[in-house]
Amino acid sequence: MSHFDLSDASRPAPDALLQQIADYVLETEKIASEEAFETARLCLMDTLGCGLLALNYPACVKLLGPVVPGATLPGVGARVPGTSYELDPVQAAFNIGAMIRWLDFNDTWLAAEWGHPSDNLGGILAVADYLSRGGEQSLTMRDVLVAMIQAHEIQGVLALENGFNRVGLDHVLLVRIATTAVVTRLLGGDRDQIINALSNAFLDGGALRTYRHAPNTGSRKSWAAGDATSRAVRHALIALKGEMGYPSALTAKVWGFQDVLFKGKPLTVPAQGFGSYVMEHVLFKISFPAEFHAQTAVEAAIELHSQALARFNEIDRIVIETQESGKRIIDKTGPLANPADRDHCLQYMVAVALLKGSLTAEDYEDAAAGDARIDDLRSKMQVIQNDDYTRNYLDPNKRSIGNAIQIFFRDGAATARVEVEYPIGHRFRRSDGIPLLLAKFEKNLFGRIPAPQAKAIWTLCQDRTALEAATVSSFMDLFSV
Repeated sequence: MSHFDLSDASRPAPDALLQQIADYVLETEKIASEEAFETARLCLMDTLGCGLLALNYPACVKLLGPVVPGATLPGVGARVPGTSYELDPVQAAFNIGAMIRWLDFNDTWLAAEWGHPSDNLGGILAVADYLSRGGEQSLTMRDVLVAMIQAHEIQGVLALENGFNRVGLDHVLLVRIATTAVVTRLLGGDRDQIINALSNAFLDGGALRTYRHAPNTGSRKSWAAGDATSRAVRHALIALKGEMGYPSALTAKVWGFQDVLFKGKPLTVPAQGFGSYVMEHVLFKISFPAEFHAQTAVEAAIELHSQALARFNEIDRIVIETQESGKRIIDKTGPLANPADRDHCLQYMVAVALLKGSLTAEDYEDAAAGDARIDDLRSKMQVIQNDDYTRNYLDPNKRSIGNAIQIFFRDGAATARVEVEYPIGHRFRRSDGIPLLLAKFEKNLFGRIPAPQAKAIWTLCQDRTALEAATVSSFMDLFSV
């Protein structure tokens, strides 16, 4: 370390990336893409629906509510959809974020890094609702949609070229960064305050991916984004109180984020910069709650369901071709300890789809996992990396998530090789996917919210003009039970 001059205490200008993000979130008038706003409307519905569905699972519900009993803010707190909780915005962000991510069913972004940009909605809704109830601002749902587009963009663009997973860091780092930027703006922060908050968000470092991988896969992966988005709200709130920032949080030699956690490499932003690209291209999970690298594999398995079931006892082997990322993170053999372990196992998801012709959140629970046929099929699976799938996965003009499955029988016969490159939630399949996405939201909505309120929510969400004009507090009131 001696070749670095660490004695110079001159305070540098803020890192270029911190300035670039701050400038982007302050230029709300530049968010004008009709496709982005329409996709954001769909994303809002789908994300809230995923959160409502998660309330059917005790493992999620037990984490919700105030951080300690009685620490609520009746009348002025942020609402937690599908519940009666009224909480401070930090804890409300954790609640909403954990609900959204619990079942691994909300939207996805795949690039050098992957993640779920709608995780940011936890912090956005909590802050927007809290501000609206406190009388400081009367925010509308259009403000929420703008913040969603911006948070999607920050998280997704930073994921295009920066593979945090390659250095063992979890993608929820990007949730903390994106939420920090947009909620500091929502709270009224100026450019300097946004930069200060962002610098502190980067100084937090990154969560390890330990909880996403064997042999430690566990339920933290379902609340990690809630933790990240709530941490972002805390950074925003203290920045508004005048807490200082750290201008070279990223680039400081030896002690900065890049040297300590990114092997000395700079964080990069493609020449396209920040706009509305990510919201326009985001991937929806529509048909089943499965880690996204496996979505097309499950589609292929469902197509082969009848043949697999008819000749179950004659199966010799099952060959799955996938992308490099899929093989690296969800190719998993051996015992699976819990639902979080199973929904990140490519072989488990494929086995269930082959056996049932479907895949639901219940299929990851212990009762369903007790079906001995699942592990029997898993033991016969071979996962192969397909280089074409890997190239197309990284191609910005394709962003495919290809998988192929073929079943071979002991008598030498085989099924057709079933290949699916683009899942139903891909931008290339929007026209097919939107009706199914709406049906998914309707089912989740009416399954949790009383019918009169559910009907009002449904009607409002179908009319984007009316939705954008609605106050955040009136919208969130409809979700209180």
